[in-house]
Amino acid sequence: MKNTAFTKFHEEMGAKMVPFAGYFMPLLYEGVIAEHETVRKSVGVFDVSHMGEFWVTGPKALDFIQWVTSNDASKLVPGKVQYSCFPNETGGIVDDLLVYMVDGETYLLVVNAANIDKDWSWCNKQNKMGAHLYNASDETAQLAVQGPLALKAMQKLTDTKVTDMEYYTFKKLTFAGVADVIFATTGYTGSGGCELYMSNEDAPKIWEAVFEAGKEFGIKPIGLAARDTLRLEMGYCLYGNDINDTTSPIEAGLGWITKFTDYKDFINKPALLKQKQEGTTRRLVGFEMVDKGIPRHEYEISDAQGNKIGEVTSGTMGPSVKIPVGMGYVPSALSKEGNEIHIKIRDKILRAKVVKFPFYKG
Repeated sequence: MKNTAFTKFHEEMGAKMVPFAGYFMPLLYEGVIAEHETVRKSVGVFDVSHMGEFWVTGPKALDFIQWVTSNDASKLVPGKVQYSCFPNETGGIVDDLLVYMVDGETYLLVVNAANIDKDWSWCNKQNKMGAHLYNASDETAQLAVQGPLALKAMQKLTDTKVTDMEYYTFKKLTFAGVADVIFATTGYTGSGGCELYMSNEDAPKIWEAVFEAGKEFGIKPIGLAARDTLRLEMGYCLYGNDINDTTSPIEAGLGWITKFTDYKDFINKPALLKQKQEGTTRRLVGFEMVDKGIPRHEYEISDAQGNKIGEVTSGTMGPSVKIPVGMGYVPSALSKEGNEIHIKIRDKILRAKVVKFPFYKG
């Protein structure tokens, strides 16, 4: 198990540490509900240094990204971020990721922690055009500073204006006295804020500055448990739960990041286009419980008679929405908003209804 550049701070602050994606990571500090509410109402800090960072550079950088990802990276401009996925050759998803455009020959791909080695191998295998790839994952630290007061607090640490930055944009700036920090208005919580990329060497200084700057706003450290409840309330997919090597972006509701323009060819494009045109047999839906019970990962989704029709991919009691919510794949005919489905919980068949994402409206 690896440590991140912030591990000593987690331990000093009393975090419950657990193995996650090859790292020791903080699961929680004071408790998932309190931490969840901190992010919804003020500002919380997540150590996300376990995420992977791949630099793609050179004159063939865009050609490579267009081939290996589903979204249309030609629409990016310097300072813009794009959500995308790596389709595989059999209809599934290798990973979902963020694509950062620094300039026409410099891009940063941010991938999921558990998939770093798999993604790195995949990218190298697909790099027939000769783009330059560099895996900076082990030397890069990352903090997600999230919540409605996050940008206001972080503005204290830079002379560059950040409080007016548009969603999914980034700047390279001097932050807490450290040059060339990547400051991005991205996140996985639905409550605003930013994500910061820095070298491991600069990480402790930045951690201390972030917490000092946020003190007047009630800043607190947040663990993985609240990260999961926050993202689930927004209906954001978690790789390994809601999407994986066997789920297509079309059936997962990610058609909006799968672009079938004439000038863009990408891995498995013909099969995915056929799915878009003809439909899929199942769809990922959000649901809320009608009967009393909390859905969990891998619980059965059934019809009224108890016949299995799907499986819960993510589920919890939503701390902000105050209702049990979940996600799962159901037959496409049952995927319309308002349709009744059933969740098997401890041998009981409990009613639920399909609802639109996000569960949390802000």
